[in-house]
Amino acid sequence: MASGFFALLDDIAALMDDVVVMSKITTKKTAGILGDDLAVNAEKATGFVSSREIPVLWAITKGSFLNKLIILPIAFLLSYFLPWAVTVILVLGGVYLAYEGVEKIVEYFVPHNHEVTKIEEVNPSEEDVLLIEKKKIKSAVLTDFILSVEIVIIALGSVINQTLTTQILVVSIVAIIATIGVYGIVALIVRMDDLGFRLIKKSKNGEGFLANIGNLLVKALPLVIKGLSIVGTIALILVAGGIFTHNIEFLHHFMEVIPGFIKDFIVGLLVGFAAVLVVLAVKKVIKVIKK
Repeated sequence: MASGFFALLDDIAALMDDVVVMSKITTKKTAGILGDDLAVNAEKATGFVSSREIPVLWAITKGSFLNKLIILPIAFLLSYFLPWAVTVILVLGGVYLAYEGVEKIVEYFVPHNHEVTKIEEVNPSEEDVLLIEKKKIKSAVLTDFILSVEIVIIALGSVINQTLTTQILVVSIVAIIATIGVYGIVALIVRMDDLGFRLIKKSKNGEGFLANIGNLLVKALPLVIKGLSIVGTIALILVAGGIFTHNIEFLHHFMEVIPGFIKDFIVGLLVGFAAVLVVLAVKKVIKVIKK
């Protein structure tokens, strides 16, 4: 009886060792998407009065947890009953990520015409401010859902050959780490300027060491968000390219003479440009039909 109990404990310990190892590997593979998720939500959670930044971020975080609760069971069911569907979703998601990355590059060089709406006026009312807040939260949760699908599918793809128990444990751990990690860091980022202002107030006449640190934090916030956006864009293209080169046989042997990350970036860039052109063509066709 005792020997059976200790054998069970040994099996559990071995399983947890495998889960820890696989979780580390899987987290590294999803790091690119987490970077973009971080950049997107840092941008979404800023631009509000100080008292509203954390509530907005908390609303997005709750939406992210809900997204994971919806996505995880569906992913596990697909993995068990239709394992080929995981690869299909992974590749389709890769196309979306490539499109998002390249679309950001295109937007930078060829800015889209943007009409100012009522809720984007210079001096919006309190009601308009709440509408802006809801709009940003909704946009952030939707983006998080799409990125969460990719995080879960990439994580699942990394352990697709493991037992179902290992798959569930590893992917669930990665999903939880993704949510807590991303939104915890975002919370620190969006409060940088508030910490800076507090340090400036504590300094003598706005001068000295504390004031210098405070001014640095205040000035650094927009630069940090912009830097995250750039890193996130590059990460999107790299992650997308990696999905294609690892799951499409032809692309797996594409340009084998160059380093893997350069190949991934080139492939992601090409697919992204193709996706952007298709979307633009579809939009033009729709406009013609409406006329």
